[in-house]
Amino acid sequence: MFLPGKQLFNYFPKIYITNILKMSTAKSGEFVRRASAFRNHITADGSSGFKAEPNRYHLYVSLACPWAHRTLIMRKLKGLEDVISYTVVDWLIGPKGWNFTDKKPKCTLDNLNNAQYMREIYQKVEPGYSGAVTVPCLWDKKTSTIVNNESSEIIRMFNSSFQELCKTDKQRKLDFYPENLREEIEELNSWIYPYINNGVYRSGFATTQEAYDTAVRALFVHLDKVEEILSRKRYLTGNTLTEADIRLFTTLVRFDTVYVGHFKCNKKRIMDYPNIWGYVRDIYQMEGIAETVDQEHIQKHYQASHLKINPLGIVAIGPDVDFNSPHSRKDRT
Repeated sequence: MFLPGKQLFNYFPKIYITNILKMSTAKSGEFVRRASAFRNHITADGSSGFKAEPNRYHLYVSLACPWAHRTLIMRKLKGLEDVISYTVVDWLIGPKGWNFTDKKPKCTLDNLNNAQYMREIYQKVEPGYSGAVTVPCLWDKKTSTIVNNESSEIIRMFNSSFQELCKTDKQRKLDFYPENLREEIEELNSWIYPYINNGVYRSGFATTQEAYDTAVRALFVHLDKVEEILSRKRYLTGNTLTEADIRLFTTLVRFDTVYVGHFKCNKKRIMDYPNIWGYVRDIYQMEGIAETVDQEHIQKHYQASHLKINPLGIVAIGPDVDFNSPHSRKDRT
């Protein structure tokens, strides 16, 4: 079925458009991401009201979502797999938003709250909740509430609040937001988030040529900037992997398989950037990282869920990307 323009937009239920695109109503056609609603914090001593404890917290994630992916990477790197459990939603978002299933690989039912949809989790905490229903969502089993649904804050909690619960001494000592690099990390995040992490969405979900042109041009200007930095450094701040790298990686690992075609970010592929491409493989091949990446979930989610962009929901066959091919990034300082 082909429905042009406004007819296509009106065909899909309002809740679907709200959850998937979170579009502003501005005539500019620019994609505007809605702010996260739950912003509490877990602390080691519990002074925040949420104490870091084993088996108390649970993540709701999508393996397709780059924001949720950040949290799974940090959970893995810090050795918190036995401390923080998680549930994986269906890769397909339907008219009622994220849902739970055990009929697809790696997807799981919600055995914690017995919800059918993520919206029910939010409404359990706030009856009548009508805001954005997003993942990741960090749940407190002890108080039956959502602690936080902002990925950038969740990864910092995992980095520093659970030190006594990390699996090994080595993982306990890892710090992805070290004091001496914080200013540099914040500066990197200040432009990587709007122009790259969110830039691919601003390109893909733009509803006017002008909005698309503005977003996609800024995206590639800043990818060029990353390429230049990585020509001199192994990671964004030097020879130390930081949260800035984790935040960037989850966008880059999806770029060639989804954003190039589906979001029309096709000026260049990541494979066309020698330094960025080596950097992506370097991080991907770190112990534990590859198991957090699931291209089946990624490709099927974007292409089958975003029916305003891909009305027939047909999932493309490729491209073939070898993230395990050799790289020489270890030679950088």
